[in-house]
Amino acid sequence: MALPDNTPSIPLEEAVIFPEVVELNVGGQVYITRYSTLVSVPDSLLWEMFSRKSTKGLARDTKGRFFLDRDGFLFRYILDYMRDQQLVLPDHFPERGRLQREAEFFNLPELIKILAPKLSKQNSLGDEGCQSDPEDSSPGIDTGRNLASLGTAACASLVPSGDGKRSGFITIGYRGSYTLGRDSQTDAKFRRVARIMVCGKTSLAKEVFGETLNESRDPDRPPERYTSRYYLKFTFLEQAFDKLADAGFHMVACNSTGTCAFAHEQTDDKIWTSYTEYVFYPDPPTPLN
Repeated sequence: MALPDNTPSIPLEEAVIFPEVVELNVGGQVYITRYSTLVSVPDSLLWEMFSRKSTKGLARDTKGRFFLDRDGFLFRYILDYMRDQQLVLPDHFPERGRLQREAEFFNLPELIKILAPKLSKQNSLGDEGCQSDPEDSSPGIDTGRNLASLGTAACASLVPSGDGKRSGFITIGYRGSYTLGRDSQTDAKFRRVARIMVCGKTSLAKEVFGETLNESRDPDRPPERYTSRYYLKFTFLEQAFDKLADAGFHMVACNSTGTCAFAHEQTDDKIWTSYTEYVFYPDPPTPLN
């Protein structure tokens, strides 16, 4: 006669062990990494999530991937840091302040220290790449030296001209996305622009873009100060270029970074996201004969 089995039953969900390779859905972008990477920083949020003995309470998407409602683009840098506790950012990285907030959310104190802004007269790192407000300008500095430090600093660098004509840099930037198929052919959504952002001196931005400038994110900004939080009410880059050209500006530099967000499971098409900046400076005055 068989004896009754008095061993307590364990719910199936409680018996699940995290796989060696874990799939994550972070803000709609899919990441695949090793379990050891997710628990590599003790006491971090990811360590707390994935060192538990049960998946109960962890959110999942419709395909069973663990879901995190955070910035999917910036999470790539969080994951890179988790791999070897080092941080490598692209040149002129525009979202250092936002990445610092992500590091705070994921409870990564050493990464927070790395990202902490180093304030100086020349530059103040902040949200969206350039919120520095240099209080004094340098009329004698050659324009070429200013162009050598394009990027975050260029957003706020203004060079007064000797003839009294207002001059200075204006930087416009945008985040875009496009789809790349197996035959390296892009679809009709090659350059999908959601918002065109403007960096530069407030008075200069208003002079160039007028009523098409949306000031709702940085209202009541004094005209002699700088902003990186304005954006345009339209989303056509060519229209922004036309306005800058009409105001006597020409492009002096541009830069772009891109990353593959995810691949379509059925078509193998890859969705790419990018951030691009264009730096403009006014044409020199025409000499009088």
